[in-house]
Amino acid sequence: PKGCGKTTMAKATARRLKSINKDKKYFEINCSTIRNVKQFFNQLVIPYMQDREATILFDECSEIPKDVSMALLTILNPNPDHQTSFSFEDYTVEFDFRQLSFMFATTETQSVFHALMDRLERVDLEEYSLSEMGEIVGLNLDEINIEAKALQEIASVLRGNARAAQKMAQKIESYCEMNSVKRFSYSDWKKLSKILSIYPLGLNTTEILLLNILKDNKDCSLTNLAAKTGISKHAIQRDFEIYLQKHSLMDITTAGRNITAKGLDYLKKLA
Repeated sequence: PKGCGKTTMAKATARRLKSINKDKKYFEINCSTIRNVKQFFNQLVIPYMQDREATILFDECSEIPKDVSMALLTILNPNPDHQTSFSFEDYTVEFDFRQLSFMFATTETQSVFHALMDRLERVDLEEYSLSEMGEIVGLNLDEINIEAKALQEIASVLRGNARAAQKMAQKIESYCEMNSVKRFSYSDWKKLSKILSIYPLGLNTTEILLLNILKDNKDCSLTNLAAKTGISKHAIQRDFEIYLQKHSLMDITTAGRNITAKGLDYLKKLA
């Protein structure tokens, strides 16, 4: 998922991948910058992978162009020798996977070419628990002590997103610096959440708007929601409904969209 720490984990893994005599070089490629096979070989393979001991992270690998994906099928073809060669134009490159390590990261796994996915060992990351989200906040606040009750509520609004935890730590740090305090209490959290308009469960204003519309419109259609909010149907489905359904605040049936009893209780407590 977005913000769960894929790149951070890849870097941590890369630090543990050693060559026989020394640490391996680590290179990170944003795949949206790869245009075609020629550029891939001339600007990436030859300078960083040929006769090198290196770990390569292909970040956002769902953006790899089709012709490069086809080349990678040959390059990553498994064999007992852990070596392959690929000829491009009048040049042949040897890939020695006793020296090279490839890692791929993406949120959009469905967009990765299926045959390329078959060449890889897939690792799906688990969702963070609330205690782990709190730990991430704390790890980014070396000199600030957070009250346990405050930390528990902070963790509950981060939507399981490690990047959001890191950003929240920066906001807490700024708040503490502005108020010249080293202890962040529950009352401090209430003040900060009011300043930043942070709602329970981390819902945003659009999600709360959707709940209020559903409260007044039984069996509401997606088209009706789009008309009332001015947001496209695709954006509502992709960016807002999923999180509301995850927390059982709304239901989608063949009749339409409805707020749940839990959603009504949420609005009541918010009011």
